[in-house]
Amino acid sequence: MKMDDNRRMAELLFPHIDKTVRQYLTEIYPPRQLPEGAMVTRFAPSPTGFLHIGGVFTALVCERLAHQSGGVCFLRIEDTDKKREQQDGVSGIIRGLNAFGIRFDEGVMLDGEEKGAYGPYVQSRRAAIYQCFCKELVEKGLAYPCFCTEEELAGIRAQQEANKVLPGYHGEYARCRSLTVQQVEEKLAAGQPYVVRLRSPGKPGGRVKLRDAIRGEIEMDENIVDIVLLKRDGIPTYHFAHVVDDTLMGTTHVVRGDEWVSSAPIHLQLFYVLGLKPPRFAHVSPIMKEEGGSRRKLSKRKDPEASVEYFVREGYPADAVVEYLLTLLNSNFEDWRRQNKTADCREFPFSLKKMSQSGALFDLLKLDSVSAAVISRMTAEQVLEQALAWSGQYDKELYDALAADKEYARGIFAIDRGGAKPRKDIAKWSDVRQYAAYFYDGLDAGQKETVENVAPADRAQILRAYLAVMDVHDSKDTWFEKIRTVAGQTGFCPDVKQYKADPTGYKGHVGDVSTVLRTAVTGRKNTPDLYAIMALLGQDKCAARIKQALEAIENGK
Repeated sequence: MKMDDNRRMAELLFPHIDKTVRQYLTEIYPPRQLPEGAMVTRFAPSPTGFLHIGGVFTALVCERLAHQSGGVCFLRIEDTDKKREQQDGVSGIIRGLNAFGIRFDEGVMLDGEEKGAYGPYVQSRRAAIYQCFCKELVEKGLAYPCFCTEEELAGIRAQQEANKVLPGYHGEYARCRSLTVQQVEEKLAAGQPYVVRLRSPGKPGGRVKLRDAIRGEIEMDENIVDIVLLKRDGIPTYHFAHVVDDTLMGTTHVVRGDEWVSSAPIHLQLFYVLGLKPPRFAHVSPIMKEEGGSRRKLSKRKDPEASVEYFVREGYPADAVVEYLLTLLNSNFEDWRRQNKTADCREFPFSLKKMSQSGALFDLLKLDSVSAAVISRMTAEQVLEQALAWSGQYDKELYDALAADKEYARGIFAIDRGGAKPRKDIAKWSDVRQYAAYFYDGLDAGQKETVENVAPADRAQILRAYLAVMDVHDSKDTWFEKIRTVAGQTGFCPDVKQYKADPTGYKGHVGDVSTVLRTAVTGRKNTPDLYAIMALLGQDKCAARIKQALEAIENGK
Protein backbone atom coordinates (compact mmCIF):
# COMPACT_ATOMS: atom_id res chain seq x y z
CA MET A 1 0.00 0.00 0.00
CA LYS A 2 1.37 3.43 -0.94
CA MET A 3 2.15 6.07 1.68
CA ASP A 4 -0.68 8.26 0.42
CA ASP A 5 -3.03 5.30 0.82
CA ASN A 6 -1.79 4.75 4.36
CA ARG A 7 -2.47 8.39 5.24
CA ARG A 8 -5.90 8.16 3.68
CA MET A 9 -6.57 4.98 5.67
CA ALA A 10 -5.48 6.74 8.87
CA GLU A 11 -7.83 9.65 8.17
CA LEU A 12 -10.70 7.29 7.47
CA LEU A 13 -10.19 5.53 10.81
CA PHE A 14 -9.25 8.54 12.95
CA PRO A 15 -10.75 11.71 11.44
CA HIS A 16 -11.21 13.21 14.93
CA ILE A 17 -7.55 12.94 15.95
CA ASP A 18 -5.87 16.32 15.44
CA LYS A 19 -2.75 15.96 17.60
CA THR A 20 0.49 14.23 16.66
CA VAL A 21 2.64 11.73 18.50
CA ARG A 22 5.44 14.28 18.54
CA GLN A 23 3.21 16.77 20.36
CA TYR A 24 2.44 14.19 23.05
CA LEU A 25 6.10 13.21 23.43
CA THR A 26 7.58 16.70 23.62
CA GLU A 27 4.91 19.23 24.56
CA ILE A 28 2.03 17.59 26.43
CA TYR A 29 4.17 15.02 28.29
CA PRO A 30 7.70 16.45 28.34
CA PRO A 31 10.50 14.31 29.82
CA ARG A 32 10.67 14.39 33.61
CA GLN A 33 13.37 16.50 35.21
CA LEU A 34 14.77 14.24 37.94
CA PRO A 35 18.18 13.66 39.54
CA GLU A 36 20.60 11.23 37.91
CA GLY A 37 19.68 7.65 38.82
CA ALA A 38 16.17 8.51 40.04
CA MET A 39 13.67 5.79 39.15
CA VAL A 40 10.10 6.32 38.01
CA THR A 41 7.87 3.35 38.79
CA ARG A 42 4.18 2.67 38.63
CA PHE A 43 1.71 0.33 40.23
CA ALA A 44 -0.96 -0.32 37.64
CA PRO A 45 -3.76 -2.60 38.90
CA SER A 46 -7.03 -3.44 37.22
CA PRO A 47 -10.17 -2.80 39.32
CA THR A 48 -11.48 -6.32 38.68
CA GLY A 49 -11.54 -7.74 42.22
CA PHE A 50 -10.15 -7.38 45.73
CA LEU A 51 -6.58 -6.26 46.30
CA HIS A 52 -4.35 -9.34 46.55
CA ILE A 53 -1.44 -9.40 49.02
CA GLY A 54 0.69 -10.07 45.93
CA GLY A 55 -0.42 -6.65 44.69
CA VAL A 56 0.83 -5.06 47.91
CA PHE A 57 4.07 -7.04 47.45
CA THR A 58 4.57 -5.59 43.94
CA ALA A 59 3.46 -2.09 44.95
CA LEU A 60 6.00 -2.13 47.78
CA VAL A 61 8.77 -2.94 45.29
CA CYS A 62 7.65 -0.03 43.09
CA GLU A 63 7.44 2.38 46.04
CA ARG A 64 10.81 1.40 47.51
CA LEU A 65 12.68 1.62 44.18
CA ALA A 66 11.30 5.08 43.45
CA HIS A 67 11.62 6.67 46.85
CA GLN A 68 15.02 5.35 47.86
CA SER A 69 16.39 6.63 44.52
CA GLY A 70 14.80 10.08 44.84
CA GLY A 71 12.33 9.31 42.08
CA VAL A 72 8.56 9.12 41.57
CA CYS A 73 6.04 6.32 42.14
CA PHE A 74 2.58 6.75 40.64
CA LEU A 75 -0.69 4.83 40.63
CA ARG A 76 -2.29 4.17 37.26
CA ILE A 77 -5.61 2.39 36.98
CA GLU A 78 -5.80 0.01 34.02
CA ASP A 79 -9.56 -0.20 33.52
CA THR A 80 -9.74 -1.18 29.85
CA ASP A 81 -11.47 -4.47 30.72
CA LYS A 82 -14.88 -2.99 31.52
CA LYS A 83 -16.66 -6.36 31.54
CA ARG A 84 -14.72 -7.55 34.63
CA GLU A 85 -14.57 -4.24 36.48
CA GLN A 86 -15.91 -4.33 40.05
CA GLN A 87 -17.91 -1.56 41.69
CA ASP A 88 -15.68 0.40 44.10
CA GLY A 89 -12.72 -1.52 42.69
CA VAL A 90 -10.55 1.58 42.41
CA SER A 91 -11.31 2.96 45.88
CA GLY A 92 -10.84 -0.52 47.36
CA ILE A 93 -7.37 -0.76 45.84
CA ILE A 94 -6.34 2.68 47.09
CA ARG A 95 -7.73 2.06 50.60
CA GLY A 96 -5.95 -1.28 50.76
CA LEU A 97 -2.61 0.23 49.77
CA ASN A 98 -3.07 3.17 52.14
CA ALA A 99 -3.73 0.72 54.97
CA PHE A 100 -0.16 -0.52 54.55
CA GLY A 101 1.42 2.89 54.24
CA ILE A 102 2.03 2.63 50.49
CA ARG A 103 1.32 6.06 49.07
CA PHE A 104 1.96 7.52 45.68
CA ASP A 105 3.45 10.78 44.49
CA GLU A 106 1.10 10.96 41.51
CA GLY A 107 -1.94 9.24 40.13
CA VAL A 108 -5.42 8.47 41.40
CA MET A 109 -5.98 9.53 44.99
CA LEU A 110 -8.42 8.18 47.59
CA ASP A 111 -10.93 10.96 46.97
CA GLY A 112 -11.09 10.05 43.28
CA GLU A 113 -9.13 13.12 42.25
CA GLU A 114 -5.86 12.89 40.34
CA LYS A 115 -2.51 14.37 41.30
CA GLY A 116 0.36 14.96 38.88
CA ALA A 117 1.18 16.42 35.48
CA TYR A 118 1.18 13.16 33.49
CA GLY A 119 -2.48 12.22 33.69
CA PRO A 120 -5.14 11.20 33.18
CA TYR A 121 -3.99 8.26 35.28
CA VAL A 122 -7.06 6.16 34.42
CA GLN A 123 -6.67 4.44 31.07
CA SER A 124 -10.30 4.71 30.02
CA ARG A 125 -9.86 8.51 30.03
CA ARG A 126 -6.91 8.37 27.62
CA ALA A 127 -8.65 6.98 24.51
CA ALA A 128 -7.68 9.90 22.24
CA ILE A 129 -4.00 9.47 23.18
CA TYR A 130 -3.91 5.80 22.20
CA GLN A 131 -5.80 6.53 19.00
CA CYS A 132 -3.23 9.20 18.08
CA PHE A 133 -0.38 6.70 18.42
CA CYS A 134 -2.39 4.10 16.54
CA LYS A 135 -3.13 6.61 13.75
CA GLU A 136 0.60 7.14 13.25
CA LEU A 137 1.17 3.39 12.96
CA VAL A 138 -1.55 3.19 10.31
CA GLU A 139 0.07 6.13 8.45
CA LYS A 140 3.36 4.23 8.41
CA GLY A 141 1.72 1.01 7.23
CA LEU A 142 2.42 -0.69 10.58
CA ALA A 143 -1.23 -1.14 11.61
CA TYR A 144 -4.50 -1.84 9.81
CA PRO A 145 -8.22 -2.35 10.48
CA CYS A 146 -9.52 -5.91 10.82
CA PHE A 147 -13.21 -6.57 10.16
CA CYS A 148 -13.16 -10.32 10.89
CA THR A 149 -16.17 -11.53 12.88
CA GLU A 150 -15.95 -13.86 15.89
CA GLU A 151 -17.14 -16.69 13.65
CA GLU A 152 -14.39 -16.01 11.11
CA LEU A 153 -11.76 -15.89 13.84
CA ALA A 154 -13.05 -19.20 15.22
CA GLY A 155 -12.74 -20.68 11.74
CA ILE A 156 -9.14 -19.47 11.49
CA ARG A 157 -8.32 -21.09 14.85
CA ALA A 158 -9.88 -24.38 13.74
CA GLN A 159 -7.89 -24.29 10.51
CA GLN A 160 -4.66 -23.61 12.42
CA GLU A 161 -5.35 -26.48 14.81
CA ALA A 162 -5.93 -28.80 11.85
CA ASN A 163 -2.71 -27.63 10.21
CA LYS A 164 -0.85 -27.74 13.55
CA VAL A 165 0.52 -24.20 13.20
CA LEU A 166 0.98 -21.40 15.72
CA PRO A 167 -2.46 -20.06 16.67
CA GLY A 168 -3.14 -16.39 16.09
CA TYR A 169 -3.77 -13.81 13.43
CA HIS A 170 -0.63 -13.90 11.29
CA GLY A 171 0.78 -14.68 7.86
CA GLU A 172 -1.69 -16.23 5.44
CA TYR A 173 -4.29 -16.35 8.22
CA ALA A 174 -4.31 -12.55 8.57
CA ARG A 175 -7.12 -12.04 6.06
CA CYS A 176 -7.51 -8.28 6.50
CA ARG A 177 -3.81 -7.49 6.11
CA SER A 178 -4.14 -6.91 2.36
CA LEU A 179 -7.38 -4.88 2.32
CA THR A 180 -7.15 -1.87 0.02
CA VAL A 181 -8.13 1.56 1.18
CA GLN A 182 -11.20 1.33 -1.09
CA GLN A 183 -12.28 -1.95 0.56
CA VAL A 184 -11.82 -0.44 4.00
CA GLU A 185 -13.86 2.62 2.99
CA GLU A 186 -16.70 0.40 1.76
CA LYS A 187 -16.76 -1.64 4.96
CA LEU A 188 -16.74 1.51 7.09
CA ALA A 189 -19.60 2.96 5.02
CA ALA A 190 -21.53 -0.26 5.61
CA GLY A 191 -21.06 0.16 9.37
CA GLN A 192 -19.03 -2.99 9.85
CA PRO A 193 -17.30 -3.09 13.26
CA TYR A 194 -13.52 -3.48 13.35
CA VAL A 195 -10.44 -3.64 15.52
CA VAL A 196 -7.05 -2.17 14.68
CA ARG A 197 -4.19 -4.65 14.50
CA LEU A 198 -0.41 -4.33 14.47
CA ARG A 199 1.24 -5.37 11.20
CA SER A 200 3.88 -7.40 12.99
CA PRO A 201 7.38 -7.16 11.54
CA GLY A 202 8.30 -10.42 13.31
CA LYS A 203 9.57 -13.40 11.34
CA PRO A 204 9.01 -17.10 12.10
CA GLY A 205 12.06 -18.43 13.92
CA GLY A 206 13.16 -14.94 14.99
CA ARG A 207 14.43 -14.45 18.54
CA VAL A 208 14.30 -11.52 20.93
CA LYS A 209 16.31 -10.89 24.11
CA LEU A 210 15.09 -9.23 27.30
CA ARG A 211 17.48 -8.18 30.06
CA ASP A 212 15.32 -8.51 33.16
CA ALA A 213 16.41 -6.66 36.31
CA ILE A 214 15.67 -9.75 38.47
CA ARG A 215 16.12 -12.72 36.14
CA GLY A 216 18.96 -11.53 33.94
CA GLU A 217 18.91 -12.19 30.20
CA ILE A 218 15.88 -14.00 28.82
CA GLU A 219 15.67 -15.11 25.18
CA MET A 220 12.28 -15.85 23.58
CA ASP A 221 10.59 -16.30 20.21
CA GLU A 222 9.88 -13.07 18.41
CA ASN A 223 6.22 -12.07 18.11
CA ILE A 224 4.76 -12.77 14.64
CA VAL A 225 1.08 -12.28 15.51
CA ASP A 226 -0.83 -9.21 14.34
CA ILE A 227 -2.11 -8.44 17.82
CA VAL A 228 -5.07 -6.16 18.45
CA LEU A 229 -4.07 -2.60 19.37
CA LEU A 230 -7.52 -1.03 19.64
CA LYS A 231 -10.69 -2.95 20.36
CA ARG A 232 -13.98 -2.27 18.60
CA ASP A 233 -14.90 0.43 21.10
CA GLY A 234 -11.67 2.32 20.41
CA ILE A 235 -10.19 1.34 23.81
CA PRO A 236 -6.71 -0.21 23.69
CA THR A 237 -5.59 -3.64 24.74
CA TYR A 238 -3.29 -3.87 27.76
CA HIS A 239 -0.26 -4.35 25.50
CA PHE A 240 -0.71 -1.15 23.53
CA ALA A 241 -1.82 0.99 26.49
CA HIS A 242 1.17 -0.13 28.54
CA VAL A 243 3.68 0.90 25.88
CA VAL A 244 2.08 4.30 25.26
CA ASP A 245 1.45 5.15 28.92
CA ASP A 246 4.82 4.07 30.28
CA THR A 247 6.52 6.13 27.58
CA LEU A 248 4.49 9.30 28.15
CA MET A 249 4.57 9.01 31.93
CA GLY A 250 8.36 8.58 31.95
CA THR A 251 8.41 5.15 33.59
CA THR A 252 11.98 3.92 33.95
CA HIS A 253 11.27 0.54 35.59
CA VAL A 254 8.21 -1.65 34.96
CA VAL A 255 7.72 -3.99 37.93
CA ARG A 256 5.06 -6.64 37.32
CA GLY A 257 4.22 -10.29 37.90
CA ASP A 258 6.15 -12.98 36.05
CA GLU A 259 3.00 -14.02 34.18
CA TRP A 260 3.86 -11.10 31.87
CA VAL A 261 7.24 -12.52 30.83
CA SER A 262 5.61 -14.34 27.91
CA SER A 263 4.14 -11.03 26.69
CA ALA A 264 7.47 -9.22 26.72
CA PRO A 265 8.23 -9.98 23.02
CA ILE A 266 4.99 -8.21 22.08
CA HIS A 267 5.80 -5.21 24.24
CA LEU A 268 9.38 -4.91 23.00
CA GLN A 269 8.11 -5.11 19.43
CA LEU A 270 5.60 -2.33 20.07
CA PHE A 271 8.30 -0.07 21.51
CA TYR A 272 10.36 -0.83 18.40
CA VAL A 273 7.67 -0.07 15.80
CA LEU A 274 6.74 3.14 17.63
CA GLY A 275 10.40 4.18 17.73
CA LEU A 276 10.38 4.39 21.53
CA LYS A 277 12.94 3.32 24.14
CA PRO A 278 11.60 0.56 26.40
CA PRO A 279 11.90 0.87 30.20
CA ARG A 280 13.77 -1.65 32.32
CA PHE A 281 11.61 -4.67 33.15
CA ALA A 282 11.55 -6.51 36.49
CA HIS A 283 9.30 -9.57 36.60
CA VAL A 284 8.39 -10.54 40.16
CA SER A 285 7.73 -14.17 41.10
CA PRO A 286 4.36 -14.88 42.75
CA ILE A 287 3.90 -15.36 46.49
CA MET A 288 3.70 -19.08 47.22
CA LYS A 289 2.09 -21.23 49.89
CA GLU A 290 3.23 -24.63 51.11
CA GLU A 291 0.58 -27.33 51.02
CA GLY A 292 1.04 -31.07 51.36
CA GLY A 293 4.79 -30.88 50.92
CA SER A 294 4.61 -28.89 47.69
CA ARG A 295 4.25 -25.24 46.76
CA ARG A 296 1.48 -23.43 44.93
CA LYS A 297 0.52 -19.84 44.27
CA LEU A 298 -1.37 -18.04 47.02
CA SER A 299 -4.95 -18.31 45.79
CA LYS A 300 -7.74 -15.74 45.97
CA ARG A 301 -10.23 -18.60 46.04
CA LYS A 302 -8.57 -20.91 48.61
CA ASP A 303 -6.59 -18.67 50.95
CA PRO A 304 -8.18 -15.91 53.08
CA GLU A 305 -4.74 -14.36 53.59
CA ALA A 306 -4.56 -13.68 49.84
CA SER A 307 -6.79 -10.64 50.41
CA VAL A 308 -5.45 -7.54 52.14
CA GLU A 309 -8.79 -7.32 53.93
CA TYR A 310 -7.71 -10.38 55.96
CA PHE A 311 -4.74 -8.50 57.45
CA VAL A 312 -6.82 -5.42 58.21
CA ARG A 313 -9.57 -7.50 59.83
CA GLU A 314 -7.09 -9.52 61.92
CA GLY A 315 -5.39 -6.32 62.99
CA TYR A 316 -1.84 -6.67 61.75
CA PRO A 317 -0.10 -3.29 62.02
CA ALA A 318 0.74 -1.85 58.60
CA ASP A 319 4.43 -1.63 59.48
CA ALA A 320 4.48 -5.29 60.50
CA VAL A 321 3.06 -6.44 57.17
CA VAL A 322 5.50 -4.21 55.28
CA GLU A 323 8.39 -5.51 57.39
CA TYR A 324 7.36 -9.11 56.75
CA LEU A 325 7.07 -8.46 53.00
CA LEU A 326 10.59 -7.01 53.07
CA THR A 327 11.84 -10.30 54.54
CA LEU A 328 10.31 -11.99 51.47
CA LEU A 329 11.65 -9.42 49.03
CA ASN A 330 15.30 -9.49 50.13
CA SER A 331 16.94 -12.34 52.05
CA ASN A 332 19.37 -9.94 53.77
CA PHE A 333 16.61 -7.90 55.42
CA GLU A 334 16.68 -9.92 58.65
CA ASP A 335 20.44 -9.41 59.01
CA TRP A 336 19.87 -5.69 58.50
CA ARG A 337 17.12 -5.67 61.13
CA ARG A 338 19.37 -7.35 63.70
CA GLN A 339 21.94 -4.59 63.17
CA ASN A 340 19.31 -1.81 63.08
CA LYS A 341 16.85 -2.83 65.79
CA THR A 342 15.01 0.48 66.12
CA ALA A 343 15.27 1.82 62.56
CA ASP A 344 12.23 2.33 60.34
CA CYS A 345 12.03 -0.68 58.01
CA ARG A 346 11.82 1.71 55.05
CA GLU A 347 15.42 2.70 55.70
CA PHE A 348 16.46 -0.77 54.49
CA PRO A 349 18.39 -0.52 51.18
CA PHE A 350 16.14 -2.70 49.02
CA SER A 351 17.66 -4.26 45.88
CA LEU A 352 16.05 -5.93 42.86
CA LYS A 353 19.15 -8.09 42.46
CA LYS A 354 18.49 -9.81 45.79
CA MET A 355 14.93 -10.82 44.90
CA SER A 356 14.11 -14.51 44.55
CA GLN A 357 13.42 -15.89 41.07
CA SER A 358 11.49 -18.89 42.41
CA GLY A 359 8.77 -17.21 44.46
CA ALA A 360 8.67 -16.28 48.13
CA LEU A 361 6.91 -18.62 50.58
CA PHE A 362 4.19 -16.88 52.60
CA ASP A 363 4.15 -18.14 56.20
CA LEU A 364 1.54 -16.80 58.64
CA LEU A 365 3.53 -18.06 61.64
CA LYS A 366 6.54 -16.06 60.47
CA LEU A 367 4.31 -13.03 59.93
CA ASP A 368 3.05 -13.39 63.52
CA SER A 369 6.62 -13.51 64.77
CA VAL A 370 7.63 -10.41 62.80
CA SER A 371 4.46 -8.58 63.83
CA ALA A 372 4.93 -9.42 67.52
CA ALA A 373 8.45 -8.01 67.32
CA VAL A 374 7.16 -4.83 65.67
CA ILE A 375 4.47 -4.36 68.34
CA SER A 376 7.00 -5.06 71.11
CA ARG A 377 8.97 -2.01 69.95
CA MET A 378 5.94 0.30 70.21
CA THR A 379 5.23 2.51 73.21
CA ALA A 380 2.22 1.79 75.42
CA GLU A 381 0.58 4.89 73.95
CA GLN A 382 1.04 3.61 70.39
CA VAL A 383 -0.32 0.18 71.30
CA LEU A 384 -3.38 1.71 72.94
CA GLU A 385 -3.99 4.05 70.03
CA GLN A 386 -3.84 1.30 67.42
CA ALA A 387 -5.77 -1.21 69.54
CA LEU A 388 -8.54 1.38 69.95
CA ALA A 389 -8.57 2.12 66.21
CA TRP A 390 -8.89 -1.58 65.35
CA SER A 391 -11.39 -2.54 68.08
CA GLY A 392 -13.58 0.46 67.28
CA GLN A 393 -14.32 -1.25 63.98
CA TYR A 394 -14.05 -4.95 64.79
CA ASP A 395 -14.61 -5.54 68.54
CA LYS A 396 -16.98 -3.04 70.14
CA GLU A 397 -16.88 -4.71 73.57
CA LEU A 398 -13.09 -4.49 73.71
CA TYR A 399 -13.19 -0.89 72.49
CA ASP A 400 -15.64 0.12 75.21
CA ALA A 401 -13.46 -1.51 77.89
CA LEU A 402 -10.25 0.19 76.72
CA ALA A 403 -11.86 3.57 76.09
CA ALA A 404 -13.64 3.70 79.48
CA ASP A 405 -10.36 4.39 81.29
CA LYS A 406 -7.48 5.07 78.90
CA GLU A 407 -4.98 5.61 81.69
CA TYR A 408 -5.75 2.15 83.07
CA ALA A 409 -5.56 0.65 79.57
CA ARG A 410 -2.26 2.41 78.94
CA GLY A 411 -0.97 0.86 82.16
CA ILE A 412 -1.86 -2.62 80.89
CA PHE A 413 0.22 -2.15 77.75
CA ALA A 414 3.08 -0.54 79.66
CA ILE A 415 3.81 -3.72 81.62
CA ASP A 416 7.11 -5.31 80.52
CA ARG A 417 7.42 -2.79 77.67
CA GLY A 418 10.48 -0.72 76.84
CA GLY A 419 13.18 -2.98 78.25
CA ALA A 420 16.01 -4.74 76.46
CA LYS A 421 13.87 -7.86 76.01
CA PRO A 422 10.20 -6.79 75.75
CA ARG A 423 7.53 -9.47 75.74
CA LYS A 424 5.92 -10.42 72.46
CA ASP A 425 2.45 -11.54 73.54
CA ILE A 426 0.57 -9.47 70.95
CA ALA A 427 1.08 -10.32 67.28
CA LYS A 428 -2.01 -8.52 66.00
CA TRP A 429 -4.74 -6.33 67.44
CA SER A 430 -7.23 -9.20 67.48
CA ASP A 431 -4.93 -10.74 70.14
CA VAL A 432 -5.53 -7.83 72.53
CA ARG A 433 -8.83 -9.19 73.88
CA GLN A 434 -7.13 -12.41 75.00
CA TYR A 435 -4.07 -10.53 76.25
CA ALA A 436 -6.00 -8.01 78.36
CA ALA A 437 -9.11 -10.02 79.30
CA TYR A 438 -8.16 -10.66 82.94
CA PHE A 439 -7.84 -6.94 83.57
CA TYR A 440 -11.57 -6.55 82.85
CA ASP A 441 -14.30 -8.57 84.51
CA GLY A 442 -16.53 -8.02 81.48
CA LEU A 443 -13.98 -9.46 79.03
CA ASP A 444 -12.73 -12.37 81.09
CA ALA A 445 -14.23 -15.58 79.78
CA GLY A 446 -13.48 -17.35 83.05
CA GLN A 447 -10.24 -18.96 81.91
CA LYS A 448 -8.70 -20.63 84.98
CA GLU A 449 -5.50 -22.58 84.53
CA THR A 450 -4.35 -24.85 87.34
CA VAL A 451 -0.90 -25.50 88.79
CA GLU A 452 -1.06 -29.30 88.50
CA ASN A 453 2.22 -29.94 90.29
CA VAL A 454 0.94 -28.30 93.50
CA ALA A 455 -1.72 -30.17 95.49
CA PRO A 456 -5.06 -28.36 96.06
CA ALA A 457 -4.49 -28.25 99.83
CA ASP A 458 -1.09 -26.65 99.33
CA ARG A 459 -2.52 -24.14 96.86
CA ALA A 460 -5.14 -23.15 99.42
CA GLN A 461 -2.51 -22.83 102.16
CA ILE A 462 -0.34 -20.62 99.93
CA LEU A 463 -3.26 -18.30 99.05
CA ARG A 464 -4.38 -17.94 102.70
CA ALA A 465 -0.84 -17.16 103.83
CA TYR A 466 -0.29 -14.57 101.10
CA LEU A 467 -3.72 -12.98 101.59
CA ALA A 468 -2.78 -12.25 105.20
CA VAL A 469 0.27 -10.15 104.17
CA MET A 470 -0.74 -8.80 100.75
CA ASP A 471 -0.24 -5.11 100.04
CA VAL A 472 -0.13 -4.09 96.37
CA HIS A 473 1.57 -0.83 97.36
CA ASP A 474 4.70 -2.70 98.46
CA SER A 475 7.94 -2.13 96.59
CA LYS A 476 8.84 -4.95 94.22
CA ASP A 477 11.57 -6.21 96.54
CA THR A 478 9.18 -6.26 99.53
CA TRP A 479 6.49 -7.93 97.40
CA PHE A 480 8.81 -10.72 96.36
CA GLU A 481 10.24 -11.14 99.86
CA LYS A 482 6.71 -11.79 101.10
CA ILE A 483 6.28 -14.51 98.48
CA ARG A 484 9.57 -16.07 99.59
CA THR A 485 8.35 -15.96 103.20
CA VAL A 486 5.06 -17.63 102.22
CA ALA A 487 7.07 -20.30 100.40
CA GLY A 488 9.06 -21.09 103.52
CA GLN A 489 5.92 -21.17 105.68
CA THR A 490 4.17 -23.65 103.39
CA GLY A 491 6.96 -26.15 102.78
CA PHE A 492 8.31 -24.71 99.53
CA CYS A 493 11.94 -23.72 99.05
CA PRO A 494 12.38 -19.88 98.99
CA ASP A 495 15.35 -20.22 96.60
CA VAL A 496 15.20 -21.98 93.22
CA LYS A 497 18.92 -22.82 93.10
CA GLN A 498 18.77 -24.30 96.58
CA TYR A 499 15.76 -26.38 95.56
CA LYS A 500 17.56 -27.74 92.49
CA ALA A 501 20.50 -28.74 94.66
CA ASP A 502 18.22 -30.72 97.03
CA PRO A 503 14.61 -31.05 95.77
CA THR A 504 13.70 -33.93 98.07
CA GLY A 505 13.24 -31.78 101.15
CA TYR A 506 10.55 -29.50 99.70
CA LYS A 507 7.10 -29.59 98.10
CA GLY A 508 8.40 -27.29 95.38
CA HIS A 509 10.07 -23.91 95.10
CA VAL A 510 9.22 -20.21 95.21
CA GLY A 511 8.45 -20.24 91.46
CA ASP A 512 5.61 -22.67 92.11
CA VAL A 513 4.28 -20.38 94.84
CA SER A 514 4.37 -17.42 92.43
CA THR A 515 2.52 -19.47 89.80
CA VAL A 516 -0.21 -20.40 92.30
CA LEU A 517 -0.64 -16.71 93.07
CA ARG A 518 -0.51 -15.80 89.36
CA THR A 519 -3.27 -18.23 88.42
CA ALA A 520 -5.43 -17.02 91.29
CA VAL A 521 -5.14 -13.38 90.21
CA THR A 522 -5.14 -13.77 86.40
CA GLY A 523 -6.37 -17.30 85.67
CA ARG A 524 -3.16 -17.96 83.72
CA LYS A 525 0.23 -19.54 84.34
CA ASN A 526 2.04 -17.30 81.87
CA THR A 527 1.62 -13.53 82.05
CA PRO A 528 3.74 -10.39 82.08
CA ASP A 529 5.22 -9.15 85.37
CA LEU A 530 2.86 -10.25 88.18
CA TYR A 531 3.96 -7.45 90.50
CA ALA A 532 2.95 -4.81 87.92
CA ILE A 533 -0.31 -6.62 87.18
CA MET A 534 -1.31 -6.67 90.85
CA ALA A 535 -0.35 -3.03 91.34
CA LEU A 536 -2.56 -2.07 88.40
CA LEU A 537 -5.51 -4.25 89.46
CA GLY A 538 -5.42 -2.84 92.98
CA GLN A 539 -5.78 -4.28 96.50
CA ASP A 540 -9.52 -4.93 96.46
CA LYS A 541 -9.67 -6.69 93.11
CA CYS A 542 -6.62 -8.87 93.86
CA ALA A 543 -8.04 -9.84 97.27
CA ALA A 544 -11.42 -10.67 95.73
CA ARG A 545 -9.84 -12.91 93.09
CA ILE A 546 -7.65 -14.75 95.60
CA LYS A 547 -10.69 -15.38 97.82
CA GLN A 548 -12.62 -16.60 94.77
CA ALA A 549 -9.77 -18.99 93.91
CA LEU A 550 -9.73 -20.25 97.51
CA GLU A 551 -13.45 -20.89 97.39
CA ALA A 552 -13.08 -22.84 94.14
CA ILE A 553 -10.35 -25.03 95.67
CA GLU A 554 -12.44 -25.67 98.77
CA ASN A 555 -15.42 -26.64 96.60
CA GLY A 556 -13.24 -29.04 94.65
CA LYS A 557 -13.34 -27.06 91.42
